[in-house]
Amino acid sequence: MNTDENLEKSRTQLKKEATALQKMGEKLVTLSDDQLSRMALPPALIEAIGVVRTMNSRGARRRQMQYIGSIMRSVDKEPIEKALMEIEQGAYRQAKAFHRIERMRDQLVAGEGDGIEGVLETFPDADRQRLGQLVRSARKEKERNAPPKSARNLFRYLKDLNSGG
Repeated sequence: MNTDENLEKSRTQLKKEATALQKMGEKLVTLSDDQLSRMALPPALIEAIGVVRTMNSRGARRRQMQYIGSIMRSVDKEPIEKALMEIEQGAYRQAKAFHRIERMRDQLVAGEGDGIEGVLETFPDADRQRLGQLVRSARKEKERNAPPKSARNLFRYLKDLNSGG
């Protein structure tokens, strides 16, 4: 029994929707258990996701992904799309912050930019003395072509400041 909505849709449109749901299911499979638990997913979908994670056979995995897509047809996909978007944006913001801290570290080691004063402006809680020590050690390492242990420590310190820890 077709609804009026399905009568208006072509087979191609129905296939596109099924593929989109399957792709959304693939994204769900890549999420951590913690991320999945924060979403309001039906138990059957959570169980199917758990099963597909244990599969090694491509054919079985493909069939299970199709099954996940079929379960998704009966689920309201808007909250899932919204949650996936928030997760992706969070990852983007994290990567952006990571690159900003990397640039800050590289500028400190190279003696470019606003230097320590700029970092202290950005992070008022920073310890000027510790920051100076880390920068001097990182510069010495760079001059000696030594492994960048101090540069990593400087990055870690900046990252901790950025996260408020």
